[in-house]
Amino acid sequence: MRFKITAAIIALLGVTLTPTVALAHPKVVSAKPAPNAKAARTKVVTLTFSERLTPKMSAATLVMTGMPGMANHAPMKMAGVTSKVAANGKSLVLTSAKPLATGTYRVDWAVVGADAHRVTGTHSFSIT
Repeated sequence: MRFKITAAIIALLGVTLTPTVALAHPKVVSAKPAPNAKAARTKVVTLTFSERLTPKMSAATLVMTGMPGMANHAPMKMAGVTSKVAANGKSLVLTSAKPLATGTYRVDWAVVGADAHRVTGTHSFSIT
């Protein structure tokens, strides 16, 4: 009986003392332009995450998904767009050589946080 109680206490301590960072994954906590927003022309798109990112393993691409006057516009990866992790370590910044044209866009991102797991996602918005 004493062994079972000791084993239960050790197991409980192991679970409660496990660092929560190891269980977390980076999540987008804010974005500019905001999700599904209609924004003015810009050269910069910023996604801010819940934790620091690993710069060498975190990046994004910008895809134009729709253009006014063009029915059935096929998604088109935007040339001249760079992505990098900002100095704060939590933001992924995409910068275009020219202001984005009117249309709809999707950011396809892949990031790695403190737990070393790769997390992917998308972020959509429109330029008016």
